[in-house]
Amino acid sequence: MKFGVSKAAELPLKLAIKEAPQHDDKGFAHAERIQKLVKNYSQFVSLPIYTWQEKGFTKEKKKKTKKVVERYWDWELTNETKPIWLRNPKDVTTEEYNEFYKKTFDEYLDPLASSHFTTEGEVKFRSILFVPATRKDDIVNTKTKNIRLYVKRVFISDDFDGELFPRYLCFIRGVVDSNDLPLNVSREILQESRIVRIMRKRLVRKAFDMILGISLSENKEDYEKFWENFGKFLKLGCIEDQSNHKRIAPLLRFFSSQSENELISLDEYVENMKPEQKDIYYIAEDSLTSARNAPFLERLLEKDFEVLFLVDLMDEVAIQNLKSYKEKNFVDISKENLDLGDKNEEKEKEIKQEFAQTCDWIKKRLGDKVARVDISSHLSSSPCVLVSGKFGWLMRSQTLGDVSSLEFMRSRRVFEINPEHPIIKNLNAASRTSPDDPEALRAIDLLFDMALISSGFTPDNPSELGGKIYEMMGSALAGKWRSAAPEVQHVPPSQSAGPQNPEAFEAEVVQPVEAGGQK
Repeated sequence: MKFGVSKAAELPLKLAIKEAPQHDDKGFAHAERIQKLVKNYSQFVSLPIYTWQEKGFTKEKKKKTKKVVERYWDWELTNETKPIWLRNPKDVTTEEYNEFYKKTFDEYLDPLASSHFTTEGEVKFRSILFVPATRKDDIVNTKTKNIRLYVKRVFISDDFDGELFPRYLCFIRGVVDSNDLPLNVSREILQESRIVRIMRKRLVRKAFDMILGISLSENKEDYEKFWENFGKFLKLGCIEDQSNHKRIAPLLRFFSSQSENELISLDEYVENMKPEQKDIYYIAEDSLTSARNAPFLERLLEKDFEVLFLVDLMDEVAIQNLKSYKEKNFVDISKENLDLGDKNEEKEKEIKQEFAQTCDWIKKRLGDKVARVDISSHLSSSPCVLVSGKFGWLMRSQTLGDVSSLEFMRSRRVFEINPEHPIIKNLNAASRTSPDDPEALRAIDLLFDMALISSGFTPDNPSELGGKIYEMMGSALAGKWRSAAPEVQHVPPSQSAGPQNPEAFEAEVVQPVEAGGQK
């Protein structure tokens, strides 16, 4: 097949352009434009396509003092006759895949992984998919032109909005060639076609196979790169694609109480679980430091139970959408009624009866700042903690712009106390003997404010909290060291100049005061 702009063909081509409504259609008659269109849309059609191109060669004159470029026109093969995806994968080298990837998608780094496959059955198509080594800035846009669709080797489009891949896999790149779609396929046909739905399902599975292959590779750095660039997209998949939870979950990575410097998988967590452990525990905080020092961990660390640290805003949302992994439920340790599998109901009943009056007394003092006061199932060393109800701390980040919702969340907090802590034991005695003692009531206020801070919240009035701490410190330290210090006589300012004799001055300052005030 040959076509182009020759002298013989110039006149009828110009007439066709002149009749067209667009004023700039003459540009389609340029040889370079024709060649570019052929390469873009028909590069891989089975028939060879030649375009009429101007060429030149350099010729030297007889005196060899001047070079002249002589130009001529000739037919040039513009398209490749054998696209790489039609070849047997066994005959294609890694270098050829990498070169095709970099040339097609304008990349300079080799991909992390590739997958070359053909699907048979009710729908047949060929494809090569790639996982990039880096993330482009425009990847947040689902229309990333990362998938090139061909029908019978003719390029159709690379402008998709979720038809071939869900948006959370928009970073996957590749080519798809189908013989089952019409050449004039439109966006409406893509959205409604059963063939496209089947293609999408299989493409997504192949994409997960590629990513899983990277995660299982001996070269751990490759998956670390992948997770750094694309981890948040898999978390988004937990929210948007429930049908693929089983494929996404093994690919997730988190820090934990036993792995603060290296991300671990859920499979590694489950493998490390204690025999008596039934659930997968997690805590959501804004940093590793906050998670590591959260009071909610105390009893779990005592039992050597590992806790996942969810320190990214999307971590908790992803986990809550998964709900479970390998028949292990995800449990937020910052919520009330934490069950670690070691409950002694009889003992708990005794403790609740003993501290019932104290809990009521503290609740009366705190009012609607908390929903109720309970005996803690989290603590072993701290005196108290604030835990959430069924909504969890996730609501904290979701309602920052909604004052009414934030107030509702505050009223749902549960104030838990540790009956083994000396402070709580003293308050237990105060509730019976001195319930109106100002110092006891101030201690409750201070405990609540400190529980706010340790649980990741900010007190309503930080300066007031500072005043309470200073007041308590003043009461605790009053006269503790001062009473043991020797009394020193201060020299009046009028005598600061002192006697002119240095020896007399020294005697006056150093000589101790005798009884009766006489020297």
